[in-house]
Amino acid sequence: MPPKRARASATTTDDGEPERRADALAPTQTLAAQIYGQLVAGEIPRMRLPLRTKQNISFSSREGVWKLGKALGTRSARKLDGALMLLRTFYLVDFINEMARDKKTSTLRELYYISEGWEEGKFGSEDESNLLIEDLEVMCERLREDFRLHPEENGASVIGDLTIKERNRKGVVKKINCRDDVGDGGYSLPFNVEKEKIELVGTNAKFVIAIECGGMVDRLAENGFDEQQNALLLHLKGQPARSTRRFLRRLTEELKLPVVVFTDGDPWSFRIYASVAFGAIKTAHLSSYLATPGAEFLGITASDIENYDLPSDHLSDQDVRALEAELTDPRFSTAEWRSEIQLMLHNGKKAEQQSLAKYGLNYVTEHYLPEKLTEMGIL
Repeated sequence: MPPKRARASATTTDDGEPERRADALAPTQTLAAQIYGQLVAGEIPRMRLPLRTKQNISFSSREGVWKLGKALGTRSARKLDGALMLLRTFYLVDFINEMARDKKTSTLRELYYISEGWEEGKFGSEDESNLLIEDLEVMCERLREDFRLHPEENGASVIGDLTIKERNRKGVVKKINCRDDVGDGGYSLPFNVEKEKIELVGTNAKFVIAIECGGMVDRLAENGFDEQQNALLLHLKGQPARSTRRFLRRLTEELKLPVVVFTDGDPWSFRIYASVAFGAIKTAHLSSYLATPGAEFLGITASDIENYDLPSDHLSDQDVRALEAELTDPRFSTAEWRSEIQLMLHNGKKAEQQSLAKYGLNYVTEHYLPEKLTEMGIL
């Protein structure tokens, strides 16, 4: 089920703690109290949580996103594996509350190493700790960012006429324009892009173009595409981080900006688009928070490779298998997507965004993008 959110304001508690943070701790403490009560009563400790199996995850055609079902499982200390997971869970809960008390945050990697001090509760790998954090998100209906946990990398960057107010780590609020007040790299998104951290003040932009490759972002910025077409350029940095996807969702919800996704023309880039628009199985419990169902795929398509006579590479066996899998993926079930995938399989070709440079450095901004965006009704 989707995470519950605190109020949108950036108000704080008496000790200066953002209201969302204080609210996030309550379910972890409730969970600990439940287990403590079971132990006091002489019961074998247990907890219930939604199952994150493929059988309990489905694609909602109505909402256009992956959704977590209602099936529940029990994690019990009756078996050794269950007891170990309960132990780790409450080491984690204690660590989260300790960070809140000390006003600290932790990367996912740091958490993994911190568990070395948990004796029998330490994790065998970072994958194990990441999965437990996701379980805690589901059980507490909160986000890992609410628990002060974040990945090593932050989100991507945005360039264009977007004005925001950002609260820095000292609590000072600064007004920033993502074109006029930043360097050539644009405004870098932090791991927390919620309203108590970033307020979206306003924009004159008409749409957002989310771009896979940094080189293409630089090309569009150098050519002045953001100013000429009133666009926001958002660098996805390949498969986008959660903060990037959340920021895109906020742009569409709060500023009503349409989103188009511009990637390479290959099956892996198609999946980048799908994660932006529809979410992913791994984060099905967060689809209503991360996915942007209205996002449209701009290109590169298999048709573009033909129509623009783009330099291309041959599909590998792995590419072919990925495309064949996408033909059965509900996110690519429309007639248009099936036609493009089948055409790519038939031609056996894939192409990069930068292949448009065949016609010169200005071609992408003077011809390709205006033509495609006009066809889509964006321009």
